[in-house]
Formats: sequence, C-alpha cells, structure tokens
Amino acid sequence: MTSQVSSPAEQADGAVVGEQRRAAGAKDVRRLDRVIIRFAGDSGDGMQLTGDRFTSETASFGNDLSTLPNFPAEIRAPAGTLPGVSSFQLHFADHDILTPGDAPDVLVAMNPAALKANLGDLPRGAEIIVNTDEFTKRALQKVGYARSPLEDGSLDGYSVHPVPLTTLTVQALADFSLSRKEAERSKNMFALGLLSWMYHRPTEGTEKFLRAKFARNGQIAAANIAAFRAGWNFGETTEDFAVSYEVAPAVSAFPPGVYRNISGNLALAYGLIAASRQADLPLFLGSYPITPASDILHELSKHKNFGVRTFQAEDEIAGIGAALGAAFGGALAVTTTSGPGVALKSETIGLAVSLELPLVVVDIQRGGPSTGLPTKTEQADLLQAMYGRNGEAPVPVVAPRTAADCFGAALEAARIALTYRTPVFLLSDGYLANGSEPWRVPELAELPDLKVAFAKGPNHTLADGSEVFWPYKRDPHTLARPWAVPGTPGLEHRIGGIEKQDGTGNISYDPANHDFMVRTRQAKIDGITVPDIEADDPDGASTLVLGWGSTYGPITAAVRRLRAEGVPVAQAHLRHLNPFPKNLAALLKTYDKVVVPEMNLGQLATLIRAKYLVDAHSYNQVNGMPFKAEQLATALKEAIDG
Repeated sequence: MTSQVSSPAEQADGAVVGEQRRAAGAKDVRRLDRVIIRFAGDSGDGMQLTGDRFTSETASFGNDLSTLPNFPAEIRAPAGTLPGVSSFQLHFADHDILTPGDAPDVLVAMNPAALKANLGDLPRGAEIIVNTDEFTKRALQKVGYARSPLEDGSLDGYSVHPVPLTTLTVQALADFSLSRKEAERSKNMFALGLLSWMYHRPTEGTEKFLRAKFARNGQIAAANIAAFRAGWNFGETTEDFAVSYEVAPAVSAFPPGVYRNISGNLALAYGLIAASRQADLPLFLGSYPITPASDILHELSKHKNFGVRTFQAEDEIAGIGAALGAAFGGALAVTTTSGPGVALKSETIGLAVSLELPLVVVDIQRGGPSTGLPTKTEQADLLQAMYGRNGEAPVPVVAPRTAADCFGAALEAARIALTYRTPVFLLSDGYLANGSEPWRVPELAELPDLKVAFAKGPNHTLADGSEVFWPYKRDPHTLARPWAVPGTPGLEHRIGGIEKQDGTGNISYDPANHDFMVRTRQAKIDGITVPDIEADDPDGASTLVLGWGSTYGPITAAVRRLRAEGVPVAQAHLRHLNPFPKNLAALLKTYDKVVVPEMNLGQLATLIRAKYLVDAHSYNQVNGMPFKAEQLATALKEAIDG
C-alpha cells in the first residue's frame, strides 16, 4: 500500500472532525502522541494478520511506526499453551520513532496463555482487552492458573476490559451459513475492528484487503467484513469503552514523497530487483527455504516480469551452486539463507572467492547454534561471515540498520559484488526481516548506475605479439578480474577451485604464485571504496556508542533518552563491516570509552579490539529479542559513569 503523507492542513481537518464529534455528544476523544499495542493469542488466532492490517491502515494514515512480530518456532504448538503464543507489537506516533517500543500501552489477549506470556511486559495502568470466552477452567489449568486472574485481583493495577470476543463474533455472523467453529475464526477481525475504532484507524483498506484475500469464497469475505464492522460498532456503543484516541499523522518525520509500509525482507527483495535493473542484468536467486529468509524467495518468485528467475533447490548447497553458475553465466546472482545454511554454503562461497565472480549471499540471522531459535533474532553470524571458510577467503560484509534500509543495503551489496567481482555477505536478521516501517519510494534518478562492462575480446599481448585473453588480468584500480560470459568467441578459459596462475588463470601449485594471489585477493577487499563513518556527537562527548545492523533503532532511542537527561554521549553506526571505513581508526581514538551493544557475545567488539587495539566495552544480549531502549539507556549510563 502506498500513501502520501498527510499535510498539516489535513491534520487540522482531522482535529475539526474530532471537535465536531465531541460537540455532537459522541464519546470523549483524547489526543496522544504515541501508542504501543500488542495483539497476542494462540498461533492459530491470526494475530500476525491482525497486526499486519492494523499496521497497514496506520501507515496509510501517515503515522510513523515500527513493528515487532513474535511467533513460536513450532509449526503448530499445542493450542492454549505458553509455547504456542503468537504476538504482534506495533508502536505508532505523530513523530519520528525508532523501535517497536519497550512496553505495550494496550494488550489484546485472546486467551489465558496470551495474558500470562505478556503480562510481565505491561506497565501498571496499561489497558488489557481480554477475550473472556477463552478463560475456561481447562484453559486456565493449561498455563498454571489456579484461579482466573480476572477474578483474583491480580489485575487490579491495570485497566481491564473483559470482552466476550468469541460470543460477540458468533452473534454478529448468525445470519451467515457458517458453523460455530468457522464463525469463531473471525474473532480476530472483531478485535481489529474494536481497536480500529479506539484509535480512529481507516477501515476501507482492510475491507478491500478481505475482499481480495477471500475472493474465491464470497461468504467468508463477507463474514470477516461483518465481524470487523461489528467490532467497530461494539466500541462505538458499549459503555466499557468511554474514550477513543487520536494519534495525528507524523508529518514532520517524513520528507515529501510517496510512502509505503515495508518489511525488511520485502525491502531487500525490492532492492535486489532494483539492482538487477540498474545493472541491466537478469536476477537469479538460487535458494532453499529457511526461516526467516524464505519470504525473499516467495517475493522474488512473483517478479518474472522484471527478468527474475528463482530456483528452489533441493538443499542449501545446490542453491548456492546454481547461483554461482548463474554468476558465471553473466547474471546478478543471489542466494538467501540463515545461519545454519551459511555453514552448508561455505565451501561454495570459498569457490566464488577463488573464481572471483559476483555473488550476493543474504544471511537473515537467527538464534543459534545448530537449528537454534528459528523464529527469533540474533546478530551472531558476523564472525562466520568474516572467517567461516577454509583458507584465506576474504568476503565483504554489509549490514542494513532498519527494515527500510534493507533496500539500500541490497543495492550496496550488489554494487560491491559487481564492481569488485567478489561474493558479498548481506547480514540482516529476523528483527529487521519481519519488522516493518514507513519507506519512501525512491525516484529512479536516485538509484545508482550499476552497469557492468563484460569482456569482449583479447586483453593481453604476448611477447611474440599475439593477442590473448587472460581471465585473471586485473583492473589496476579495483583489482577485479574481467567478467567473460561463456560462449563469447575467443574468451574460453579454465575455472575451478584449484589455485590460479596470476593473469592466465591456469592451474598453479607454485608457492610464490599462491602467496601473491592470496595477498592480491585480500588487497582487493581491503581496497573496496566505502563511505566514511560519521559520529553523531552534538555535545562533545567522551563516550562513543558503536553499533552495527539492527541495533541502530534501540541504540538511537537510548542515546536520545540519555541526551534528554543531560548526559552527553556520541553514536556511530557501521554499515560496512568488511572492509571497515577508512576513518574508523581515527574516529575511535577520539573517545575515552567505546561501548559496543550487540545481540551476540561481543563479535564486533572482538574485531574492534583486535584491529584497532581499542578497549571496546561490550554490552550483550542473546535472548532472541531486540534490545529495549530503556534497558540499553540504563546500561550505557552505567558504562559512562563507570
């Protein structure tokens, strides 16, 4: 969905409408600057769909937003159990925001498990909307409740709204020829309608979405729309909800342009398509499904009209093997995976280093080791990306900082791969992949020119005057070798994993040649042109917070909190992790302390200490969730004062 950000005049019109509603005797309407809502229920309750729809309407309204989907790893955990709880958190505001929020202002709990799993995150005074129909004796016992928390006083510190969501949904659909079980499935739409009323969200987009989603079954579409409208009407008429809320569009947060809500994986897929068009090359994806990277394969498979070919291989090794073959054939080649898949692909990545062919390796990181936590986030693949191959096999590493930044990071990874003829790691993670935020759709003129000049003929003259093609004769500026498309007359050459002779590319076991080739490949990566890193330091702080990847939002939010308290602190964030920006050493030496928050046990900090001899202080978390801003602000304050 695309939408123009609303103008100040349109905001004023909205305020007038609110005043008219109050003058007409409608329920009280309160203006808020930000709200955090969490939908939670069983994994079969449709919480992700509910959150997605609320997010889409919020984006179309013009609020800034950030989301955190959180779902169980099991394909279908036992219904009503704590491991089966699925949730979706949305933070939206009338100003620039950076994270999905630390603690929900509103929790929609579809059953006792959802309440128990999320209650600890709620601040006192938060609103809890509870589906009372699910608070049966059996459901309570499943999660260890001896008595109903709705009756034992344990929720007295919260504003609790008991709503029989299931019963009300079934009643609203009484005129439809649906079984009770079928009707109950629409209770998430009833809840969505109620929350849409509470926060004055648009409704047209959701109704249009439901008609399209259930286009093959008109009755199901109509039933879901009826449940959605019933939820809205319930909020309007019930006495339990005496107040609704307005959160104005975040006009000041957005430069003029066309915006859409976008997830990290979708932005990454679009970035790869844009890169292939800017390079004028077909895009080939060789992949094997793995959480949380599979959405990229799903999305790219829809875009054959842009010259995209997707190949779902039988395993990770076949996926990257096909991608490398496509690179040899002249395509912009990509393979997508997560941490366990990177381990399987490592030998072929090493082959790509030896062949010096462009290949984008997308790693959507998740909790490990082994199978680990498939649906949870982590940043623990950095050292694997840097060093996880046999021999000296250097590979550039690029990491996006936000969901929307995945688009630009994909373009940057493609630029490096094509320019320097090398595989490139693009390190996203589950938090960015599944989370979403507004993204300004770029103009075509803003995209980089990535066009590649293929080898067309001989490039070397022998001593006898004859002209030949040397596949490893290098560009003096980039050290990239020529890219020759197979079948081009006169450009036949040998490939393979055994060491190449400099220039000719023939097999060589000569020690001096191997030493030269290893050092040359390293020099090529070291010489990649990347932008300098800039520090955000308005107060001349003595402490620098250095981050990479998805920690950008929590770090920036924490830094803002500290500065608001009068604590000077500087911030810098790395997109390029190999090679590091040329000015990083000088930047680090200007600060007395360097703190590196990471969702691992200190991998970037290890690299910084080793390369720059800086006593970087680690702050680490590996619980499968992103940092909370308040938690990080407290830790940074302790580091500054320590």
